[in-house]
Amino acid sequence: MRIRSTGVVVASVLTLAAAACGSGTAAPSSSSAPKNNGGTLLIWADDQRAAALKPFADKFGKDNGVTVTVQAISKDQQTTFVTASQAGKGPDVMVGAHDWIGNLVQNGAIDPIQLTDAQKSQYADIALKAVTFNGQLYGVPYAIENVALIRNTDLAPTAPSTMEDLVAQGKALKAAGKVSNIMALQVGQTGDAYHIYPLFTSAGGYLFGTKSNGDYDPTDLGVGKPGSVAAFQKIRALGEKGSGALTRSITADNAIPTFTSKKTAFLISGEWALPDIKKAGIHYDITPVPAFAGGKPAQPFIGVQAFYVASKGKDKALANEFVVNYLTQPDLQVALYQANPRPPALTAALDQVKASDPDVQKFLDAGKGGAVLPAIPQMAAIWDPFGKAEAAIIGGAAVPSTVAAAAKTITDQINK
Repeated sequence: MRIRSTGVVVASVLTLAAAACGSGTAAPSSSSAPKNNGGTLLIWADDQRAAALKPFADKFGKDNGVTVTVQAISKDQQTTFVTASQAGKGPDVMVGAHDWIGNLVQNGAIDPIQLTDAQKSQYADIALKAVTFNGQLYGVPYAIENVALIRNTDLAPTAPSTMEDLVAQGKALKAAGKVSNIMALQVGQTGDAYHIYPLFTSAGGYLFGTKSNGDYDPTDLGVGKPGSVAAFQKIRALGEKGSGALTRSITADNAIPTFTSKKTAFLISGEWALPDIKKAGIHYDITPVPAFAGGKPAQPFIGVQAFYVASKGKDKALANEFVVNYLTQPDLQVALYQANPRPPALTAALDQVKASDPDVQKFLDAGKGGAVLPAIPQMAAIWDPFGKAEAAIIGGAAVPSTVAAAAKTITDQINK
């Protein structure tokens, strides 16, 4: 979900894996690729990152006398990886979101990694926290992401101070015929827990409580508790039977286009929206998601993208060398940023991109105080029931019964 990519979808995981590594001797397409001296490394990433990675992978292969192949996986990356790994057809290195970790560990798909204290000091603390599970590091982080409020400054020169202020500004623009939507926050028919989370937290909701050491506590489910009911009441008031600020007609496919076509002044989205916004020539600013008046701070999820060493990879020593040592190059993380503009996790790379792009710091500021997206396996039980409850409530469904049903479904899945 956090990796948002476009491009040609790989048709079949087993066909792909067989083509990529069935003989163990697949070579990159580059004419300068080294001769295969017995070592091979297969890296899976989404299509944008795969393109950015290729020149660095080719250089790593040349420097080490090995064959490196970067393969694009453009749909269902996590499921594709787990399925291929279990079939013995997976990669050596996988690129993906940190909240996969609990599921990947549970499925025996990734190995823990070792970073020295000197290496750890080069990364943002929150990025290392995100890739730590049960006290062990399971990935090398390369990017940090969160949502913020992106505002068309021609339509709305002043940032709203509260969510109520945002709705009032949006209503006024709509009444004046300048926009057709109060705001754009993707919901769709099945909801989106990730994007709604800042509003949910500001209104008093939470997903999982935390233990004394700061880890998420899977036994403390917030969905179904009074705070979540109160939060969904506030969200319902923004929905189709309320102000109309939130609607199921705004989906993952049209949320950003609704903003870039000037149909709304307000978009709640992440760094991935910026290329389309810039292409459309929109004058914009980035500020934190506003809280409800008198409510708690709007707390976005903090996501991290990372490189993982596959447990069933064919050359784990080579994979570890690439992930643990090679990825500390600032140039590589800057190239990944340029391919998909999420702030780098490596401090030296972050400093480089901040110097040329003020949007980076604005997104980081919007993420201050955010919640690290839970990577515990129990989080997998949240997405679908929570999202469907959100969509139903935004459509006008009764809150207490809808939330209670979602809580039961989540609890039943967790206790399976």
